[in-house]
Amino acid sequence: MYDSFVEQLAGLDLSGFSIKPAPYNSTDFPCGDAIEQTLAGVWSDLFSMFADTALEADAEDIAWGFVNLFHRAASRKSSQIDRASDEIRALLACADGSEVHSGNLEEQIERAQAAEASMTAFEQMRETAAVLYLDEIGTSWRPMTGSRSNHSSNLTSAVVNARDFLRSRAERHRAATTPEGTPIVFAGGRNSFATTEEAKTFAANVWGTLDKVRDQVPDMFIAHGGDSKGVDRLAASWAERHHVQQLVFSLDRRLGARAGFKRNDQMLGLDPRYVIAFPGNGVLERLVIEAKARRITVVDRRRSTTNISKSDG
Repeated sequence: MYDSFVEQLAGLDLSGFSIKPAPYNSTDFPCGDAIEQTLAGVWSDLFSMFADTALEADAEDIAWGFVNLFHRAASRKSSQIDRASDEIRALLACADGSEVHSGNLEEQIERAQAAEASMTAFEQMRETAAVLYLDEIGTSWRPMTGSRSNHSSNLTSAVVNARDFLRSRAERHRAATTPEGTPIVFAGGRNSFATTEEAKTFAANVWGTLDKVRDQVPDMFIAHGGDSKGVDRLAASWAERHHVQQLVFSLDRRLGARAGFKRNDQMLGLDPRYVIAFPGNGVLERLVIEAKARRITVVDRRRSTTNISKSDG
């Protein structure tokens, strides 16, 4: 939709519009140091309160909700940008050259600029809280639905014209939701272990495998199923700590028994450099077979560990 609209605008003469500077500057938002120090202090005080109490088991849910506060705030600002962008499109479609029309257009662009700056600030707070979540819980923070987009913080102080604003908005959105680099598919199921040491050995094997793959593919990003109770959780925490982008393919439950096979097709459709396979179920076995049929290199770790019991995954 954005691309086709930009193409339609390409032939329009927008030189008559005078776009004012954005209604904000860098001092209007908390600085990075203030965000880190304040959230770290709040986090420490909040979770020390739960320690050694009957509520300690609920700390993970509270931690997730803490990060989600900033994620929801950023999402609301993103929706405001979308509404302002729709208004800009409508105004451009009925441009009459009047001062009233130009004023309305400038007002909508200012609203969008302000909302975008606020969205970026809330995303910075969310990412700071997500690091605290990773350190506390040991896994990557993910929203209940949708993506964890992270838009550029390098905003310009002004938009030259409406066409440039809309193009910039589209490019920012694509950059925030599209990983860059070489895709690596990671797959595995849910496993149980007889001892804590066996679980630690398994986790070390996962992380060591990812380290070796990254040595071979420095620009890698990981595509996985996003199972918070399976081996995907280990891969997600590794990616978070190493600043590696993730592309999550959640199951489409509407497809029933076909959901896992559909996800296989989607991930292999990325044409990945490698498929990393840890122990899993029949759906994972099919993924390995199809990857080999497509001549995709499989890093097979399905039998590299012992004394594990496979569960659903």
